[in-house]
Amino acid sequence: MARAALTRDEVLDAAADLVKQHGPDALTMRRLAAGLGTAVTSIYWHVGNRESLLDALVERTVADLGEIRPSGRTPAQRIVSVARALRRQLRDHPHLIAMVHERGLTERMFLPAQQALVREAHAAGLQGAGAADLVRAVQFQVVGHVLVERNRERAPVQRPGEEELWSAAPTGGDPALARALAGPVDTERLFAMSVRALVRSLLPPAASE
Repeated sequence: MARAALTRDEVLDAAADLVKQHGPDALTMRRLAAGLGTAVTSIYWHVGNRESLLDALVERTVADLGEIRPSGRTPAQRIVSVARALRRQLRDHPHLIAMVHERGLTERMFLPAQQALVREAHAAGLQGAGAADLVRAVQFQVVGHVLVERNRERAPVQRPGEEELWSAAPTGGDPALARALAGPVDTERLFAMSVRALVRSLLPPAASE
């Protein structure tokens, strides 16, 4: 059975999958063509050379980050939803995000999420510097949290680990604290808790719930 005509979106989807799984260095036109079951010339016809393909992937990554839509009943809930969605995007596509950064498009990539946060800041009654502080604080919280998560995930096995360290460390008579710090980190819960606390501290009281 003949293969259906290849589309540009299929080429970009396959290229994005390769980058996501193996990093940008794994993305070659020959490997991409083999994965799609087509000739290398067909890949060139749809997306041009490798640099043009990388540019197209970056543009699509930037556009995808623009798809973040707030959800929730209050400005605080909607701001937290934007932060959580942005975190998921950054965590799900680290290699593509790195490519965006390398091409000097990081600020453009974050602009749609910033604009969504501005709308919610205005809805909560914040203007000017107060609104700008909220936008930047939330963005920095998201990026910083993702960087810490990735560093923990990529770090070598720690010896001694947290469990051993906290089993011997003084805790001021709080054994529950030691057990909690020795256990695994629920990064999703920790992120949600910290971003909610941040948003509450920056919004007017009436809009912080």
